[in-house]
Amino acid sequence: MKTTMTEKYKILGKYIKDMSSETPDVETYIFVQDRIFKYQLNINIDTKTIKNKIVEVNINLKFEDKEVENKKSHFEIVFSTVVKILDSTLDNKELEKIMLCEVPNKIYPDLEKSFLNLLHNSGYPGVKLGNKIDFEKLFSQRKS
Repeated sequence: MKTTMTEKYKILGKYIKDMSSETPDVETYIFVQDRIFKYQLNINIDTKTIKNKIVEVNINLKFEDKEVENKKSHFEIVFSTVVKILDSTLDNKELEKIMLCEVPNKIYPDLEKSFLNLLHNSGYPGVKLGNKIDFEKLFSQRKS
């Protein structure tokens, strides 16, 4: 007889909270087409406790050119996940790892698809994000 692990949390829903793409003019669009490979992905994750063990996890992705001051496009998405904590024995360290690693890893395919659709629909169909975001590594770096 197998013993099943107790579920620690459940994802109640996920949605695009905010999405933005801005290319001010044709000259910028043409300029960015030649430089889009220099754009870098920045990630920020924050959490907000709602009520009754429900937490909102917001992942903010920004794709931007750090080198150029003018003639650049702006791409940003805030992807929100609503999570219910099922295990009341979790300590803060475990909760933090769930919110910053496990939940982002679970919803990543939807986040990536939404963000790439934003970029492609903004006129940059060849853009790819490269490797999957390593949330474990980001979490470790945050700790040190």
